Amino acid sequence: MSTLPILTVTLNPAIDKSTITDLIQPEAKQRCTDVLNEPGGGGINVSKALKKLKAASVALFPAGGHNGEMLKGLLTAAEIPFHSINSSVETRENWVVLEAETNHQFRFTFPGKSIEEQVIKNLIDDILSYSPAYVVASGSLPPGLPDYFYGLIVKTANAVGAKCIVDTSGAALQALQGKNAFLIKPNTSELCKMLNVETLQNNEVPDAAQQAVRDGFAELIAVSMGPDGAWLVTADKKYFASAPIVKKKSTVGAGDSMVAGITYMLQQQQPLQQVINFGVACGTAATMNEGTQLFTLHDVQQLYAQINGNE
Repeated sequence: MSTLPILTVTLNPAIDKSTITDLIQPEAKQRCTDVLNEPGGGGINVSKALKKLKAASVALFPAGGHNGEMLKGLLTAAEIPFHSINSSVETRENWVVLEAETNHQFRFTFPGKSIEEQVIKNLIDDILSYSPAYVVASGSLPPGLPDYFYGLIVKTANAVGAKCIVDTSGAALQALQGKNAFLIKPNTSELCKMLNVETLQNNEVPDAAQQAVRDGFAELIAVSMGPDGAWLVTADKKYFASAPIVKKKSTVGAGDSMVAGITYMLQQQQPLQQVINFGVACGTAATMNEGTQLFTLHDVQQLYAQINGNE
């Protein structure tokens, strides 16, 4: 396998199924529109977003059963390069239901099942053999994998000289302390848990993120604050990007879109202020589209210009 710029890793991929119903009521049959099936899971969503940015990546993930075959078929149809590791475990699915009357979105996320130890070994071997410039490991861990597993991916990426970006939450994120990833992207509440503090005001976020850098979580930490913008910090520098005000239609994929934008600009060796500006533009643009459609390049370009004008 030849060297490639970006390898995305999804340990817990999914088929994202979305539909619309008028009003959700208990006990009643919910008459829904046709189901839209899309390939999903953190790293796969990042690869989808990178394709929209005209950036090359390969999506690496385990796949099994009927859903696994559907996932591969959907990625093939979308012309997204991937490498799947065959598993006997059925790939999970997630549901997004839009309630038309209120425009409320109901998201049903399922845990997935434990995947075989050999599949995990093969996945680690594949990271080594691809020798990418960037490894973007994103999403939840399937049941059975230890919390420290993303730390193992960081170590594997470092072994081939790759910069490892990790986007996860909960115990898997806490377990990255001391593992020195290249970049992580917590939100404010996740940053609080990382530092074991109750709350953080927006003006306290950059100093807190720098403390997390000193604690060995990552060289770079991007803290997303939704409509309040985002910070990108290193051990000694702080960069802020404001989020433009837009009409929000869906938050699905906004975080993955932000990660894709950040990765794209890092790979282009852009200044860190532009990195976070573009990441916020991608994340904000994703909220302007229905369901799991991520963003349009046109929206990203317009928002990026707007953010740069605000600096």
